[in-house]
Amino acid sequence: MPDNESDLLMQVARTLRRRWAAAYAPLGLTPHQARALRVTGEHDGLRLSAVAEALRISPRSATEVIDALQEAGLVTREPDPTDRRAILVTVTDHGRRTLTDLSEARTRESDDFFARLTPAERSTLREILTKLVP
Repeated sequence: MPDNESDLLMQVARTLRRRWAAAYAPLGLTPHQARALRVTGEHDGLRLSAVAEALRISPRSATEVIDALQEAGLVTREPDPTDRRAILVTVTDHGRRTLTDLSEARTRESDDFFARLTPAERSTLREILTKLVP
């Protein structure tokens, strides 16, 4: 068992990420693909460079992730009408349905994980974590 708060927090984060990864698998998505789909869905018509920036990955890595999402029919690429050199990534109808499924799976896993806490403990945890987020 970790002996300090930062190690405990990282262990909780890793545990949640593993649970979410298992929940994404039946949807045919890796965690990176799920995150890219969520980012793209939040900002429909996002430039590929903005996807890379939002995910904090290289443009080449973003291209590979978006390639996989496009292959799965979850996103499309279209020329940016304001800059012909740029490409916009847009979520398809199938991608929107998958985002809904993704969100539901993530919520289920999170609710199950935090179910061992009382409502008061969850509220306190939320307050503490909110103070730590810049």
